[in-house]
Amino acid sequence: MAWIYLAIAGLLEIVWAFSMKQSAGFTRLTPSIVTLVTALASFALLALSMKSLPLGTAYTIWTGIGAVGAFAVGVIVLGEQANAARIVAALLIVSGLVLMKASSPA
Repeated sequence: MAWIYLAIAGLLEIVWAFSMKQSAGFTRLTPSIVTLVTALASFALLALSMKSLPLGTAYTIWTGIGAVGAFAVGVIVLGEQANAARIVAALLIVSGLVLMKASSPA
């Protein structure tokens, strides 16, 4: 269950990052509320996953899912630039996540 909690927490991190962008510095009510609710849920699920996963593994994977997911949302939804260097950087993050998961004892 810890890995499922962690995956959902990472997905929620993407949601709160996107909604934070949409909140325009917390000046728009609905995206601000979505940001706060999903951030709290993400932290709670991260905490649950850390009951059985090592700190370094859980935190690295959580932030990695959020970073790569936010990059993808930025490119796909917001039309942000996707040049070769940024794509390679995202692929390096994903490869690090795979290696972290593969080397985890849990």
